[in-house]
Amino acid sequence: MVSPGLAGRLAFQLWRRPLMRGRVREVEREVHEAARIEIVDGVVTYAWGDGSRPVLLVHGWRSRASRYYALVARLLELGYSPVSYDAPGHGDTPGPTGTILDHQRIIRFLEAKHGPFEGMVAYSIGVLFGLYAVREGVAAKWIVTISGIAQFDYLVDKFCRELRLDPAVQPALRRTIERQLFQGDREIWTKFSVGVGEIGLLAVHNDEDDVVDPDQADHLLAQYGPKATLLRTTGLGHHRIVSDTDVIEEAVTFLTAAGPTTSSGSAIPLSGQWSHGS
Repeated sequence: MVSPGLAGRLAFQLWRRPLMRGRVREVEREVHEAARIEIVDGVVTYAWGDGSRPVLLVHGWRSRASRYYALVARLLELGYSPVSYDAPGHGDTPGPTGTILDHQRIIRFLEAKHGPFEGMVAYSIGVLFGLYAVREGVAAKWIVTISGIAQFDYLVDKFCRELRLDPAVQPALRRTIERQLFQGDREIWTKFSVGVGEIGLLAVHNDEDDVVDPDQADHLLAQYGPKATLLRTTGLGHHRIVSDTDVIEEAVTFLTAAGPTTSSGSAIPLSGQWSHGS
């Protein structure tokens, strides 16, 4: 019988590894190869365009910057300059994976080199990284989140549910994360979750997302405040949403309208809710 403490430490070794790296897909190759690539402290960064009106793109778990190929192309058409990076342990950046604090440092470097950002688009777990960086001072005029995680401890809860771990393992895993990655700080679960925001934000989430529960969008809206607008879609799941044409058009509509918001933080689409066949 394995003790909860040992099980928590073993679970931690799995929890912090993506287990697979996203490769550049053929549909992404042209945009990927058009980027100006720079390696900074081992992190592979990408920049497109002439440098004017930079927009930061933050990818998700087991993903990479090239997954934004369709959005990059659309932003370039509109005269923006997308900027992104492959997170530690993802894409072409070697591992191990970093923490939210490592992402904050990377984003700060990109801001110093390319910013201040006209806006930011973040996907999945990248939403936690991007919003924390903004809360800590990174400048952006507007934010779009796609299939975003709002609660830092959701990462642990989801992981334990998917592996069907004994309920006693979850608190042990949380303590191990605190000790191994954050010097024993037990406030990380609140500190790194989405907080009150003052920048216009459009949150896009799919009702059939089987990776990030749709109720994470409700948590995001409730925590961020009245400057957040929620747009729900159907039929896209978790992965197709990031390159969907309609989602991209809603994102750039939000951008070109200089970050419109509602006064109530309610789920009011900019151009109307849509459905897609699965």
